[in-house]
Amino acid sequence: MALAADNASDRVDQLIILTERLTELIALECQAFEARRPQDAAQHMDETARLANLYRHESARVRAEPRLVSGAPTDQRLRLIRATEAFDAVLARQGRAIEAAKTVTEGLVRAIAEEVAGQRQQASGYGPGATLAGQTASTATAITLNRTA
Repeated sequence: MALAADNASDRVDQLIILTERLTELIALECQAFEARRPQDAAQHMDETARLANLYRHESARVRAEPRLVSGAPTDQRLRLIRATEAFDAVLARQGRAIEAAKTVTEGLVRAIAEEVAGQRQQASGYGPGATLAGQTASTATAITLNRTA
């Protein structure tokens, strides 16, 4: 039975380390978005994705088999719970930061598109020989807006 408790304790330790590191990386991403520097968020993207996938896998495994961690000491399991709560809080913060960045980006794209559309001149006349007023060739360019960013 001691071996099972040791395994559970080791697993909980590893989950705490994983959760805390993932929380740290996502907090760095949040800071980058909040500082309006989304390019800085990309710095740790590969590690964050790798750890997030590992976290997803391990948490699903523990949910399916709670005995994997149930043998760990109570204080250690409480540390894991606190680490998970901190992780959940930083995920909520990240969601708000990304939503704010998305809103700003969409607003900029919409403003640029409206400006471009406002500056387009109307064609005078009908048919293949129609030209833009005061010009001999069309300088209009197509622009596509996608409401999902």
